[in-house]
Amino acid sequence: MTPSKSAPRRAGKTARASETRDAILTAAERLFAERGVFAVSNRQVGEAAGQGNNAVVGYHFGTKADLVRAIVHRHNVHIEQLCQRMVAEVEESGQLRDWVACLVRPSIEHLVALGNPTWYARFSAQLSSDPGFRDVVSDESLGSRSVLRVMEGLNASRPELPPRIRIERNAMARLLIVHTCADRERALAEDSAATASWESTAAGLIDAITGLYLAPVTGATA
Repeated sequence: MTPSKSAPRRAGKTARASETRDAILTAAERLFAERGVFAVSNRQVGEAAGQGNNAVVGYHFGTKADLVRAIVHRHNVHIEQLCQRMVAEVEESGQLRDWVACLVRPSIEHLVALGNPTWYARFSAQLSSDPGFRDVVSDESLGSRSVLRVMEGLNASRPELPPRIRIERNAMARLLIVHTCADRERALAEDSAATASWESTAAGLIDAITGLYLAPVTGATA
């Protein structure tokens, strides 16, 4: 059967649409990381992506929340793969530190794989301060079987922690990871980073978060 003459045109159109989407995602991530999500308009994102049509962002992604969700998902695919591999390596472990490492290392290894400069850590930090957009990240995490397994491993490692305290420390750990990574990413972008590496950042976070979960529960917090 002779291929339709329109097939190459459709393939070319699909490729151009994919390139446009990628350009929009990259531009939006950078602008959101540097200026904040609310401070950046769809028009500014389109211009930064090299698009002259003011409606191009809405056409490809819909609302700003949809655009944010697409950026998170774009990165989370690789982070999830890394997390699955790490969980498989410690599946039978009862050591708290092993499960904390599964919480810390996937995001940092993903940032290392992206090279320099990156914007995703600062983008994530922007989202963490806004309840609406923070839920976008939470939804991705709740849909991850490996992240849920990490939570189970952490809980099993400290079964004596009251549920409310466990939830509080989980939130503290997430904020510590997000903002520590954002601070290092910003320092790298400004060429003001100390000699410490991403590996030392990961080790420091694992030490600190392990200590966080092992901290006693005083009468006031209980």
